[in-house]
This record gives sequence, C-alpha cells and structure tokens, in this order.
Amino acid sequence: MKTGCKDAIEYQGLSGRKVISQFNGGQITTDAGGLLLRELEQARGFMKEFSKCFTDYRDQDAIEHTVEELLSQRIYILKPFDITNYPL
Repeated sequence: MKTGCKDAIEYQGLSGRKVISQFNGGQITTDAGGLLLRELEQARGFMKEFSKCFTDYRDQDAIEHTVEELLSQRIYILKPFDITNYPL
C-alpha cells in the first residue's frame, strides 16, 4: 500500500558518511527502535549522561528508582507499570 511518506530522508553527514532514513523495508517490527536504543545505550552509556540534565527534588530517603532508571523506563517503555506519576 502506498503511503504519503517520502522514500528517503537524508540527514547531515557523520564522519564523512551519509546518514539516510529509508522507508522501503516492507513490513517490519516497531520494536526495532527500542532495540537500537538499547544497543546505543550499551555501547555509549548516553542515558547516564542524559539523566544528569535533571534535578531530582524528591525525598532522597524515599527514592525507589533513580532518575536514570525512570528515564530509561519512560524512553524504552519496556516496564509493565506506569511511571508517569513519578515526579522529576
């Protein structure tokens, strides 16, 4: 089925290489983005750095999950419970 999507989007190059998104993969899983993020996190550890951008105003004695864990859960959406009620 033809959609209104462009066939490809070219982004700014990286280290002399082209960066392109192509949407001609046919039927693919939507889980691939989460898998890619997990691999990037394991390779680069960006979630720890990203979590440093937030100030945690919660009572430190009552904390069950770190800011890094809450961000990871929210971004990956892999945890079975709703974390939207945890204020950051």
